[in-house]
Amino acid sequence: MSSTTKEIMHDEEKRAAELLLDANKDTSSDDSRDAESPLPTPVTANAPKPSKPKISAAMIIPVWIVLSSAVILYNNHVYNTLMFKYPVFLVTFHLAFAAVGTRVLQRTTHLLDAAKDIHMSKDMFMKSILPIGVLFSGSLVLSNTAYLYLSVAYIQMLKAFTPVAILLISWSFRLQEPNKKLAIIVVMISTGVALTSQGELHFNLFGFLTQAAAVAFESSRLVMIQILLHNLKMDPLVSLHYYAPVCAVITGLIIPFTEGLAPFYALKDIGALVLISNAGVAFLLNVAAVFLVSAGSGLILTLAGVFKDILLITGSVIIFGASVTPTQVFGYSIALCGLVLFKTSGSK
Repeated sequence: MSSTTKEIMHDEEKRAAELLLDANKDTSSDDSRDAESPLPTPVTANAPKPSKPKISAAMIIPVWIVLSSAVILYNNHVYNTLMFKYPVFLVTFHLAFAAVGTRVLQRTTHLLDAAKDIHMSKDMFMKSILPIGVLFSGSLVLSNTAYLYLSVAYIQMLKAFTPVAILLISWSFRLQEPNKKLAIIVVMISTGVALTSQGELHFNLFGFLTQAAAVAFESSRLVMIQILLHNLKMDPLVSLHYYAPVCAVITGLIIPFTEGLAPFYALKDIGALVLISNAGVAFLLNVAAVFLVSAGSGLILTLAGVFKDILLITGSVIIFGASVTPTQVFGYSIALCGLVLFKTSGSK
């Protein structure tokens, strides 16, 4: 979903980015952790320390959980209930909305003050922002497309594999050395995700491959952020400020080859209010993420993300009638235990 656009961006993203930091510190010295990003989530190279209003974790975490879940469920509603099956167009609209929204906030609030410390040169744009933007666009389009073929519940289960993908990429490029403890956790999460797939009653191979590709794009993006932007302090909103226009152009150029003029003809069926409110909820999620990153410890945010995923899966069953089997519940429980174990072992 344009977790859709940033749903996806934020949440899974943020958690995935933190997980990567955790893994790096675990083999070198310390840890930090993971969505989806979310994740839309999001795109944090280094935890920033700008002077933003302080909001307690007890206040912002419930808001973030509600908004993150709302983005995913709303996107799924647009795709499969309103039958607006044009994920590339919806992602492009979300990104264009975010590009305008971040610039309005930059001029009217202090939420993007950290952007003043970033000196964006042409060289940095071409070597860092553009390639990461390409991966980001691919992640958003693919993850949203998956909702046309798979249930919300099953997609959330598959996203649990994102931290494993990040570790595998890091190990492949020797960005960090594998160790026995992490290897066991990788096997644990992988086994859990495999069981959820085995228990899926409405398995769709194309949808599965699409979501797997989305995970690969997102994991690659998060790894590249650590490599290319490790010296920059970009919170979720600042990163969106830079990436949204780039990604909107990239995804906009894809529309003629994937969906043509069909989404424009279909706009009259869903109306401007649905389109704008859908993008507005996704944008509010990014604003909430700014406060979330400083609201609590990595473990608290991890547990909040786990709770959100459980609520999403439950909501998918209740609202959309998704089928969840005992095998999937068992497998997903194993995967979640692996995620929590990863965080607790890395936060020592």
